Amino acid sequence: MTQAFAQESAPLDFSPRILPVPDPAPAPQVQEKALLRFITCGSVDDGKSTLIGRLLYDSSMVADDQLEALDRDSKKFGTQGANLDFALLVDGLAAEREQGITIDVAYRYFKTDRRSFIVADTPGHEQYTRNMATGASTADVAVILVDARKSILPQTRRHSFIVSMLGVRDVIVAINKMDLVDYSEARFNEIVAAYREMAQGLNFRSIAPLPISALAGDNITSLSENTPWFQGAPLLSLLETIDASGAELASAEFRFAVQWVNRPNLDFRGFSGWVASGSVKVGDRVASMPSGRETRVKSIVTMDGDLDLAVAGQSVTLTLEDEVDVSRGDILVGAAEKPVVATRVCARLLWTAETDMHPGASYIVKLGARTANVSIVKLHHLVDIHTFEQAPAHALGLNEIGLASLQFDRPMVFSDYRDNRDLGGFILIDRITNETVAFGLIDRQAPLPLAAPAEPETTEESVAAIWPRLAGDLREKLAPALASGGLIGLGALLFGASPATAVTLGLADAALRPLLHGLYGDYRAYSAKREAERLAARDVVQPDGDGI
Repeated sequence: MTQAFAQESAPLDFSPRILPVPDPAPAPQVQEKALLRFITCGSVDDGKSTLIGRLLYDSSMVADDQLEALDRDSKKFGTQGANLDFALLVDGLAAEREQGITIDVAYRYFKTDRRSFIVADTPGHEQYTRNMATGASTADVAVILVDARKSILPQTRRHSFIVSMLGVRDVIVAINKMDLVDYSEARFNEIVAAYREMAQGLNFRSIAPLPISALAGDNITSLSENTPWFQGAPLLSLLETIDASGAELASAEFRFAVQWVNRPNLDFRGFSGWVASGSVKVGDRVASMPSGRETRVKSIVTMDGDLDLAVAGQSVTLTLEDEVDVSRGDILVGAAEKPVVATRVCARLLWTAETDMHPGASYIVKLGARTANVSIVKLHHLVDIHTFEQAPAHALGLNEIGLASLQFDRPMVFSDYRDNRDLGGFILIDRITNETVAFGLIDRQAPLPLAAPAEPETTEESVAAIWPRLAGDLREKLAPALASGGLIGLGALLFGASPATAVTLGLADAALRPLLHGLYGDYRAYSAKREAERLAARDVVQPDGDGI
């Protein structure tokens, strides 16, 4: 992990941040349970869905009709013989049951006497990394599973890096399938040591190692007799007691994202949205960004009545004393805590499209409640997922992560993702296909050398590096061209053309189609580059500051 991804924080503490193991006596009831969002992730077949199913089953959170359906489905789709296949409680798609894998993100809600939970079961396959990132984007805690027989795999590293990048600071490393290694303490310690070494620099606030068997139920809701050497707490106790209060967000600067202008009649104009961070009181002086116009909060309206104070996480409607032009996508902030407004920013991108990203391309961006146009000015580097080191690159491929400079077509309010996940994260959308091509995380602390001399377009490559790339390009472009030409020739024959004419038409299509496609791509890249240069020459509304 390089310095660019490091944050100013205390050294890693690998001790679990938990309370003492609770007594067997039932926990006292509380009027309002704290909500914890957590994600299960890891490599393929590490047991993520089975773990959630077992957790729901052992917590008595499965209704009788669901148990009957699980019994039927286990006999039809299960992989455990006559026993219940707990993964089927979560894997609901037909393709998931046929293949025994997780494809889409599955959310489940359950609660105990101590806390309410929303768990996201995410896929382990590399091609579904975008689904995993979607689940991690709202999680407070990550349960990263590791197969005790296989130890740390590349997808384990990728998922650990992504949850760290997406702001998850507390991790439970569940070493699963301990029953298949005879509950070996030595094997458990070996994997924990390997994970600790791998996680250095990922800035996790706490890491709690846990030996489990999701299939057998070891250390899920209670400590197992099969692991007498383990002195920690079971998984459910860890989840019930881990700190997810969000106190840091509540004490941060006030940010209110306007989602809707509420105008039910001539006498009321309110601005509805959610308090992304900080707090606001009636009478506080606020500013509307990016315009910077200041006013005071007149009232805080909710469905249950007016409030004197609204804090982070609440959805409210604010009315203002003055007639200030505020619309959807604007941000209300404390008048003394105005954020940076600019058109340029540095961001980390997780590329999720099959087609590569190239500098100069233009996309639609959704940042909070605001939509704008954005161009990728420069790709500074990508991250080698095997070493977490920076590597030079001129493009990003599927599931690759890199640091890029972006140019917006209008002034935007930027919050560092480390400080505010709601206002620091965005998605990029392809203009033609409407496909979400990337997740973006604003990083104001990263350098943005826009004024540096342009790098040469070509770099020296070794012969060993050139031939595999050329072969891949040949397969990628030649095969579709030949297939298309063959179909054109066959169609000509079916319509009565002579064989010579059909061959001529097929060869012409095979030759001209890639050429025209390449010319169109060059035209789009050239247009996007010119647009980025035009935007870069425009004046910024406020001076870029602190890494922007």
